[in-house]
Amino acid sequence: MAAARGSRSGVSGAALALLAAVLVGCLAGGASAAEIRRQKNVQVALRAKWAGTPLLLEANELLSKEGKDLFWGFVDHWKELDKGSECLTAKCCVQKIVEDVHSLIGEPLASIFEFSLTLRSASPRLVLYRQLAEESLSSVPVEDDALEQISGHGPVEGTCCWVDTGSALLFNSADLHKWLEGSGKRTMDSTGQPELFDFDHVYPRSNVTAPVAILYGAVGTKCFKELHVRLAEASKKGKVRYALRPVLPSGCQATSSFCASIGAVDAVTLSGYGVELALKNMEYKAMDDTAIKKGVALEDPKTEDLGQEVRGFIFSKILERKPELNDEAMAFRDYLLSSTVSDTLEVWELKDLGHQTAQRILHASDPLQSMQEINQNFPSVVSSLSRMKLDDSIKDEIIANQRMVPPGKSLMALNGALINIEDLDLYLLMDMVREELSLADQFIRLKLPKSAVHKILSAAPPAESNSFRVDFRASHVHYLNNLEEDDLYKRWRSNLNELLMPVYPGQMRYIRKNLFHAVYVLDPASACGAETIDTIMSLYQDSVPVRFGIIMYSSRFINVIEENDGTHQVNDGSKSEDDTSTLIIRLFLYIKETYSTQLAFEFLSNIHKLRNGGDDYSEEPVEAHHVEEAFVDSVLSGAKSHPQDVLLKLQKENMYKQEAEENSRFVHKLGLYKLHCCLLMNGLVHESNEDATMNAMNDELPRIQEQVYYGHIQSHTDVLEKFLSESSYKRYNPSITGKSTEKKRFVSLFASYHQEDSVLHDINYLHSDGTTDDVKPVTHLLAVDLSSKIGTKLLHEAICYLMDGSNRARVGLLLYARSDSASNILLMKDIIDRTISSFSDKEKVLGFLHGFCKFYESQHMPASTAVGDRISPMMDEVYNLAAETDLPVDDYKSWLASFSADTVLKRIDKLNDFLFGQLGLEFGSNAVITNGRIFVVGVGDSFLTDDLGLLESMEYELRTKYIHEIVEEVEWAGVDPDYLTSKFYSDITMLVSSSMSVRERPSERAHFEILHAEHSAIKLNYMNSSIHIDAVIDPLSPAGQKLSPLLRILWRQIQPSMRIVLNPISSLADLPLKNYYRFVLPSMDDFSNTDYSVHGPKAFFSNMPLSKTLTMNIDVPEPWLVEPVVAIHDLDNILLENLGDVRTLQAVFELEALLLTGHCMEKDREPPRGLQFILGTKQMPHLVDTLVMANLGYWQMKVSPGVWYLQLAPGRSADLYELPSKLIAIDSLRGKLIHIEVQKKKGKEHEDLLNADDENHFQEKMDNKGWNSNLLKWASSFISGDASLKKKSEKINDLKDARQGETINIFSVASGHLYERFLKIMILSVLKKTQRPVKFWFIKNYLSPQFKDVIPHMAQEYGFGYELITYKWPTWLHKQKEKQRIIWAYKILFLDVIFPLSLRKVIFVDADQIVRTDMGELYDMNLKGRPLAYTPFCDNNKEMDGYRFWKQGFWKDHLRGRPYHISALYVVDLAKFRQTAAGDTLRVVYETLSKDPNSLSNLDQDLPNYAQHTVPIFSLPQEWLWCESWCGNATKARAKTIDLCNNPMTKEPKLQGARRIVPEWVDFDSEARQFTARILGENLESAEATSVPSDAPKPDDKDSRQDVKDEL
Repeated sequence: MAAARGSRSGVSGAALALLAAVLVGCLAGGASAAEIRRQKNVQVALRAKWAGTPLLLEANELLSKEGKDLFWGFVDHWKELDKGSECLTAKCCVQKIVEDVHSLIGEPLASIFEFSLTLRSASPRLVLYRQLAEESLSSVPVEDDALEQISGHGPVEGTCCWVDTGSALLFNSADLHKWLEGSGKRTMDSTGQPELFDFDHVYPRSNVTAPVAILYGAVGTKCFKELHVRLAEASKKGKVRYALRPVLPSGCQATSSFCASIGAVDAVTLSGYGVELALKNMEYKAMDDTAIKKGVALEDPKTEDLGQEVRGFIFSKILERKPELNDEAMAFRDYLLSSTVSDTLEVWELKDLGHQTAQRILHASDPLQSMQEINQNFPSVVSSLSRMKLDDSIKDEIIANQRMVPPGKSLMALNGALINIEDLDLYLLMDMVREELSLADQFIRLKLPKSAVHKILSAAPPAESNSFRVDFRASHVHYLNNLEEDDLYKRWRSNLNELLMPVYPGQMRYIRKNLFHAVYVLDPASACGAETIDTIMSLYQDSVPVRFGIIMYSSRFINVIEENDGTHQVNDGSKSEDDTSTLIIRLFLYIKETYSTQLAFEFLSNIHKLRNGGDDYSEEPVEAHHVEEAFVDSVLSGAKSHPQDVLLKLQKENMYKQEAEENSRFVHKLGLYKLHCCLLMNGLVHESNEDATMNAMNDELPRIQEQVYYGHIQSHTDVLEKFLSESSYKRYNPSITGKSTEKKRFVSLFASYHQEDSVLHDINYLHSDGTTDDVKPVTHLLAVDLSSKIGTKLLHEAICYLMDGSNRARVGLLLYARSDSASNILLMKDIIDRTISSFSDKEKVLGFLHGFCKFYESQHMPASTAVGDRISPMMDEVYNLAAETDLPVDDYKSWLASFSADTVLKRIDKLNDFLFGQLGLEFGSNAVITNGRIFVVGVGDSFLTDDLGLLESMEYELRTKYIHEIVEEVEWAGVDPDYLTSKFYSDITMLVSSSMSVRERPSERAHFEILHAEHSAIKLNYMNSSIHIDAVIDPLSPAGQKLSPLLRILWRQIQPSMRIVLNPISSLADLPLKNYYRFVLPSMDDFSNTDYSVHGPKAFFSNMPLSKTLTMNIDVPEPWLVEPVVAIHDLDNILLENLGDVRTLQAVFELEALLLTGHCMEKDREPPRGLQFILGTKQMPHLVDTLVMANLGYWQMKVSPGVWYLQLAPGRSADLYELPSKLIAIDSLRGKLIHIEVQKKKGKEHEDLLNADDENHFQEKMDNKGWNSNLLKWASSFISGDASLKKKSEKINDLKDARQGETINIFSVASGHLYERFLKIMILSVLKKTQRPVKFWFIKNYLSPQFKDVIPHMAQEYGFGYELITYKWPTWLHKQKEKQRIIWAYKILFLDVIFPLSLRKVIFVDADQIVRTDMGELYDMNLKGRPLAYTPFCDNNKEMDGYRFWKQGFWKDHLRGRPYHISALYVVDLAKFRQTAAGDTLRVVYETLSKDPNSLSNLDQDLPNYAQHTVPIFSLPQEWLWCESWCGNATKARAKTIDLCNNPMTKEPKLQGARRIVPEWVDFDSEARQFTARILGENLESAEATSVPSDAPKPDDKDSRQDVKDEL
């Protein structure tokens, strides 16, 4: 095969002779070259809605991802005006930028950078800065012309750069100098300062406490250099905190260097999306008969790629050898391309098509290119594929693999982590690859060999399971029963296999084995303690197969411990004398020891009964006499001496007091007292009520069953011992374990470590005694504010933690204080720092630090003593401690003599930059940074040595252990053996762990290695790169079409290691692909090499079939909302033979908005359905709104790049719920997904959000142009984007004023020119019959640019309102693949969320409907409380009885006498629809039914009819919808609307039927077409002059049921 290919490439004389012969043959029958050369092309581009952004600034934004220092280095590189002056073209400038970046970062990161630059992926970040620049200019009083310039209306000298200080805008160097001179005297007032965000570029090592100054400007402009240099100098001196926001205001291009403005003028043309031309399903064919007019010529289409092989010929080679044969060769190429287009094959030809495709790919010299060519041009190559002779070894291996992976399934993994192919797009993939390459680059700079880097990047980190077990094993647990030993359970069987037997739901398995240990932690004197005891006794008496136990504690005793800062030395004073809880525990212990455990539990139960008669659980405290009475009652019958005597003896002799206090100390050490009462089910923490206990059992059961199934739990296994010894922690702290809602914070320490004077190099670590020379995989860095009590407490706990002994952790102290701190605090820092740097290896250094901390805490800043009085006792204590711990006292004396507060403050400044500039901590906070995980100790949090132990255990087990093991096994090459110290290993583990902790990647993995890959896999550069890609691909699938170009671009850019197993479907019943597909990728050729223009990439389809009807679909990344803005032809019905002289059909789409999506949850409840959010800026808080679905709490909003604020909508949402305003930065083409948790306000917990009365009040409030009025203003520019129309609004208002009454809201949907023609007719018919104002709502997703151009003028001419609306299909909802079915879905699935919240009612009217009455009558109709109103199908046309499917079979049974309604006209009471969550119900029903391809045949009609038992429908009177097919002519005269339904009997073309059935249709059509022609400046040709293509379905249509449905 390869040999054959080689000879073809060379184009031998024999081949050329053959070509000549073939040419003669194929051109012989009188067909000239010109006739064959009629081939047509299609070209598509997609541009962003926002204005152009300079590539130089984009480059620096991309570079900042690799490091903050690189950003500032690049600024210094390009700040000179003459930089790049030798370049005179856009291409030269881009190459110059790329060269500079190559000098800063190595390969392959530089390749990814270059590709990302051509992708324009940083453009949205610059748009965000542009928004902030506009806000900056408008927030401080300034001349109007400066603001105009930013907005894009002409330049004004001097406003290309400015500095925002919060209180003033400084436009020149002199003003800035004055301000800087005064900044030292200025008091630090954060309120007047401009706000800094996470994405801001803050000058390195700037003073975090200095006043903020933000420079708005662009490198390469005249004004930039002067302001930047002055601010940078001031920042170095600590005078100012300097941030740069790169902005090139419109009109400033002239004042900038040539390269600085490249890209700023041209539209941002995007790539990274797919375009599909599908062979159209002719069942839906509906084509307009209006002749296409020639439109404005677009730029020259892309030329064809002649280097691609066409059925064995490479025409570029042929034309090199024989240029004189150009016309004939091109004609032959077109003939080859068009002669094989096929959308059907015989069954026997389909049988092995998948295997034949795999074979063609595997035998190709470039398999990835071959796969892409095949699946992107499949209809043209399918016939040649089906004739290939099959190699059995490939087929056999594919079939063998399909025993392990389903046929046709596609999977992909990057370094072992599975990627969701559904959500994958080029931008996401590039981000993931860049992150992996960046990590690899970091690790290689740490001298790790490539093999270790590959191991670390592809290792599976331990799964962070939700099952966090607390190890409570101790003598403090008091068990009530023992299933294995107690007589009560003697009759139970002990066969563990019964666990695996099926049982009825809710039925328990009674096995004589302690499988479930329910241990309750409680204060016996509390209300929840009493309730828990009763729960235990109730379950025990019901013989629930659980071993019950309790651990008791005294809340009061624990409070005393807390007041003593966690020390256990509690004075035996009055506080514990009257401690009822301790008394109960002591009596419990006495009864248990003297009598029995059962009696001791009964005693606990009796206390509650005596306290309040056993009714409710009173919060009133238990009193001692209740306890004593219960004690007497419990032991009286079996007592040897009188119970009162026992009580006196117990109190007098303090019996069991120590044991009782030990119980409380144990609970304090575990940390479980914070939960008041809780249950430990085999160590898993749950609530302590009865329901929670049963749920905990059910949760634990599958884990036990799995262990039994695999033989890990047998009859002799101690289940509790097994679970707790395998994975448990001896401390419970939800803020560390992550059970709380606060997301864990991580930071990479790598960048800081690699700075020359990094703080991390200065740290001397503390170790537990005797472990100084051991490798420590865990590093705790403590950021401690010595001037705060929390800080000194944290420091003391850390010393105690090391004294307790830790053999796998070290501690680094980062001690800081405020600049105005007393000198004794600075002296303390100096002493501790010097002690550690000089004596950290000494045996008793921890003892010295412990004593010093203890002294300092006891003396902590008493108000009465002066500073001088504090220093001398401190130094006396230091000398004493030094003497006690064998440290040289003289050293301390000399340190005191040389102590300088200024020197210490300088060290603190450097530390501040690290903690607050680089790590992002808040000034004044105390934190523990454990291998990159930041844990901030909050005010009021008790953070003990045990918490440090918990952090150590968790971080080691979950994130460090596997890295540490890999690092320990490394064979170091090229590293000086003297460097390989324990500190070196500890540093490497800390840095690698911290870098890996910030890595975002999916946790799911697949075992690709089990698949055979000898004959059926593409293997490239196998295992020879830090990036490894595993994939399983069906090349003949939509997923294959998408993945092929992505894999190919990855291979081109970074040569990763790849193993791609082909997995085609073995036996096909139909063609797997019926479309052409192009994936749009950028290249350097997008930049002009003749001038400064940037063309941008395009999708190009050459030589498409002429006589097939094609429909265009855009396959864009999930967060994009796009619409066509330039398209002369009908993109729904592309018939290229109708193009005439035009060679290339062109279309331009626009990225209209990005998607902000999220999931909203309410703590411990269902998602708050109907909760309303608004989004806007600080000045205009309500620009868009949405509501939360019950389905996963999902919500979405359309946004453009910028900084936005999300908050609850005023009204019921804000009245009931709490949510602080949330800042959201949209700065990438990937949109944003956020998770929000809300909670109800106190006292509102039981109020319902969806309350009918409040809903109506809320709607009225919004109708009165209240807080929602901004939405409509914003929508007109953001959605329609036509500013010129605003001037014409006066005339529209005049026409509207002529109409009186409440506005009628009508919505409709149309796709394709024919249906848009119908839509205009429907609009006219509505307007002619009513005198009320009318507003139309059009679902804009599929409207053509022509319609969107005409509709504003039509609205102005006829006096109606309109709005274009859209909603992006949620990723979690089952997707429809066919465009027609997607359109149907939009009619019904998103009614609650697609309209603004202010809209109360809307009527859907099909595009092909003619209205004969005032729609106000329908709008005002009382729907009797139903959310929907439809008209039932007529049944008086008896000829159609055979087609009435709802009268028989499934539908007859399901409807149970209810009517089946038609979906061409319906009313939606949106207030009721939202209030009853009808939208959520319909989506749930849809999700259930839609996965069956045979259900929901007519989606928008079947769904509401099927769901009418739960979403009730009000049936409209029959005259509201008449259609000839079903109603017959007898009732036509009474018809209020006429719908042009399909007739499954006659299959009459739509246009023909319209002219025949509706007399007025012709006049309406003529009026609409003349109006359209006038607006578009065309001459209207007679429709009759053009041929009317038949759009009737063919007689052999298999599914006559489908014909019942109207197309839309």
